[in-house]
Amino acid sequence: MKLRYLSPDELVTQGGPMRRLFIIGIALSLLAGATQALAQGRPAGVVTDIVATEQMSETVSVFGQVVSGRQSAVAARVSGVAAEVPLQVGDRVAKGDVLASLDTELLRIQLAQAEAEVQIAKAGLAVAQAQLERAESSFRRAETLQANATISDVQLEDRASAYAEAIGGNQQGMARVQAAEAALARARYELTNAIVRAPFDGVVLELKTEVGQFVSAGSQVAMLVDPGATEVEANVPARFISALSPDLAVEAQSDAGGALGLRLRAILPTEFSATRTRPVRFEITGPEAMVAVGQSVTLNVPVSAPRDVLVVPKDALVQSSGGWSVFVHEDGKANARTVELGAAIGGSFEVLSGLAPGDEVVVRGNERLRPGQEIAPTLRGAEGAEPGRAGDAQGSIAPENANGEGDGQRQLAGRG
Repeated sequence: MKLRYLSPDELVTQGGPMRRLFIIGIALSLLAGATQALAQGRPAGVVTDIVATEQMSETVSVFGQVVSGRQSAVAARVSGVAAEVPLQVGDRVAKGDVLASLDTELLRIQLAQAEAEVQIAKAGLAVAQAQLERAESSFRRAETLQANATISDVQLEDRASAYAEAIGGNQQGMARVQAAEAALARARYELTNAIVRAPFDGVVLELKTEVGQFVSAGSQVAMLVDPGATEVEANVPARFISALSPDLAVEAQSDAGGALGLRLRAILPTEFSATRTRPVRFEITGPEAMVAVGQSVTLNVPVSAPRDVLVVPKDALVQSSGGWSVFVHEDGKANARTVELGAAIGGSFEVLSGLAPGDEVVVRGNERLRPGQEIAPTLRGAEGAEPGRAGDAQGSIAPENANGEGDGQRQLAGRG
């Protein structure tokens, strides 16, 4: 069977479905052409944005790490066998909660013995005091009698010697009482500290003892960390330290991509000669719940004083043979201007020349515009337009490497 292609005239004359499809296609083509012709006579619909001046600061990106501001290897104060360890790794504890309890049977016996020794010492002191009173009374009478020549000098000396011995016996009795009371205080201390308690609110990172294990005085029972006292430590290049000031606000990003607010707390007085960096500590101003000790973060550290910068959204830029240009809305028309650009600032660029604050630039629809073409602008963020201001984004900064050395690229980041 041979196939024969029909000419357009034959399609029209022979009728049937093919004829109807051909007529519909011609009609649609004519309608599209008419619509395009009509649209060319109307102003072009575009989205615009206002060029503004923002306060910027030159920043350098460095790597940091979340560190614990308060972490303790909690130790036992007395020796003994662990009788109870009620916690597990990961448990949260409050200050004063029991971490471990030692067997106290022997300690209670020692306490009872110390209490008895105190009573014995006090009884001995009472006897010594009575002897002292009698010896002193006898000596005083002897002094009176000796003045009347009733007793001899030898008798007076004997009574004086007995009085001196009584004084010494009384002092010994008081010393025995003090020693017994000190032993009692020690026994009470050991019994009290047979329970190892958390010194602050925190989370148990490690347990170093088990039930039945002998614990010596000073040995580690548990490792405790306070998650509310975490900080960020970063090694900042020494050449930028002079730009840092107390309570400086710094923005950071965690390795998970979340934003983190920091405030400079201290510049440590040490320097790593191999990397020419200094350790700097930052307080976490929020949010703290997203960080963990050892987590890596990237800090955008300001290295210059803030300055005012004119920025233009990158969507407004059009590349031409003479460089970069933008379309500015003036009296209902899109007029082209050549601009000189500086540093990249997130979704914007610094404008060195070609624009002024308040200029309204086309950020959407500029790819179809011709210089001098009439436009119908809608400001970005208005109802039905693309939301947001491109100039509000933070700049992307090249981070320092693991040795604290960057690639030398410093860019601008918004501060206000």
